[in-house]
Amino acid sequence: MNSELDQTKAEHADVLRRFQASFFAMSRLASFDWTFLDKDLEKKSTELLSDIMKQTCLHPVCRTFPPAVRYRRLFLSELIRREAATCEPVDELYDALAEVLRAEEQPECYKTYLLPCGGAVSLLESVALISEGTTGLVTWEAALYLAEWALDNQQAFSGRAVLELGSGVGMTGITICRSCSPSKYVFSDCHPAVLHTLRRNVQLNRLAASLSVCVEDLDWTTAKDERLRQIGANTVIAADVVYDPDIVSILVKLLSLFLRGSPPEVAPEALICSTIRNPDTYNGFKQQLGAAGLRHHVMTGPAPHTFPYNRASTIELIKVHI
Repeated sequence: MNSELDQTKAEHADVLRRFQASFFAMSRLASFDWTFLDKDLEKKSTELLSDIMKQTCLHPVCRTFPPAVRYRRLFLSELIRREAATCEPVDELYDALAEVLRAEEQPECYKTYLLPCGGAVSLLESVALISEGTTGLVTWEAALYLAEWALDNQQAFSGRAVLELGSGVGMTGITICRSCSPSKYVFSDCHPAVLHTLRRNVQLNRLAASLSVCVEDLDWTTAKDERLRQIGANTVIAADVVYDPDIVSILVKLLSLFLRGSPPEVAPEALICSTIRNPDTYNGFKQQLGAAGLRHHVMTGPAPHTFPYNRASTIELIKVHI
């Protein structure tokens, strides 16, 4: 009897963790596991529903770093739809919906990703996928994949000086800084709006006070050996930067400058993680690496499923070296 009770409690806790992680990451509602909630409601019990509310819309994180207004409305409406079919109305649910219905839509929102260590990465992002002429104001799947890989391979960054190309809103880098103990971390981008949001997110996650963390305006087309030496990295990483054929050659040139300009005793490494949307563009990138005298190999083995996101796309992580 006790073992069954313990199993029920464990399942209950696991459901709450998954609901919380998915809610704060603003995952698609269709991806939530509604099975346990529906079963609980069919028994005329609202215990799980109340606990889900406490871990999502009523959680302190939702007050400090709220997901988009529209997303919260949809989430609460879905809870009400399921509750109304089987149970008496739960007042706190309707109170929360009334509050969010009064809230104004904003062009920005927060996404929060829970870390295995118990901490979290909270990011200010654009509500729109494309805003201010860039796609760099949202977190993309390759950044999440690379962050997961980093959590599973912390030794690859421990004690290393890391330069991230095209940091976007900062998901990968903040995760590495929080969990992998790099000696130095340089976020970089070149779009003014992205850099502004990136700096806010670095500060938001309390990394700005560290002298070993900085945000740089780095234009790949003008970066020279001297600038790379000044940054002083021995590891370069990038996520979701191989999508435009026009910039592939510029990226390859920059990687070549870094790998050939670093003293061999520092064992320079470059890790590039890509969502393969256009195979021709991605294969062209690999061919240009070879033409530049750079080798690469695929980092096999799946990253652990730490963060909730759509895994339908093909994502590949490669290490580039001389």
